Amino acid sequence: MKKIGLSLGGGGAKGFAHIPILEVFDELGVKPACMTGTSIGSIMGALYASGHSAAEIADMIDHLIVKPQKSSFKDFFRNKDLFKFLQLMDPEFSLKPKGMIKGDKLLTFLYEQMEVDTFNDLAIPLKVVATDFWRKEQVVFDSGELLPAVRASMAIPWVFTPVIIDNRILVDGGLVNNVPHDLLDNECDIRIAVDIAGAHSTPPTKAPSPFDAMFHTYEVMQDSIANAKLEAHPVDIYMRPPLLDIDVLDFHKAEQIYEQGLAVKDEFKQRLEHLLEGKKPLLSWIKG
Repeated sequence: MKKIGLSLGGGGAKGFAHIPILEVFDELGVKPACMTGTSIGSIMGALYASGHSAAEIADMIDHLIVKPQKSSFKDFFRNKDLFKFLQLMDPEFSLKPKGMIKGDKLLTFLYEQMEVDTFNDLAIPLKVVATDFWRKEQVVFDSGELLPAVRASMAIPWVFTPVIIDNRILVDGGLVNNVPHDLLDNECDIRIAVDIAGAHSTPPTKAPSPFDAMFHTYEVMQDSIANAKLEAHPVDIYMRPPLLDIDVLDFHKAEQIYEQGLAVKDEFKQRLEHLLEGKKPLLSWIKG
């Protein structure tokens, strides 16, 4: 059996588009030999590598994200389950906050779902990328405690509180390597990367708000790094689901994001089957 390496990129809420990709592996009855992930990609990677199927991950999200119902505005906000996801977002209330959200409650939720403590407990080897903020360098975790590494990988500056590990101030890995396919095992026969950068259906013409400016600048930087990485480290299949008009914090759009992710699923399945059969590779890019 050919060894498959799978890299899952970061992008906040857009990470729900990773689920259709994981479904293909379950449907074909194959598993990656190794995985890498950044930010939400590290979360999805850890859940899958810990033994959960794509369907189980989707079910977790379905129970976590409460979608608005067609009712009055007042009824919507009376829904006791509305803030299920927000209950995992523990605000930072210190006099000198280091981020809007600490992330401890989300870490606890992930621990309860994964039921593993260390990288060695995973069924599939996983590498997680974070950034040493002050040293301006990549930090790769593949051993030791799993959840602190995942939390560091997703610690978007200003949004999540940084994580301190071994006297390093760690933040989101997307600052240095948002689609870390270059970290896949060199022995892999098939290398796959999923880039969830997304785009606007019609680029806005208005000046950005401070919030938009911060996040879009971040995304411009990530795209530039991802393109340079791909040129230096080609892969067999590079996917970029359409993900139109989805922002990093649009967690309430989970169903819409999943549906958009489906746009690349069939073609990915066909190409992966093609490669597993040892046939000549098709063009590597897949765009919805």
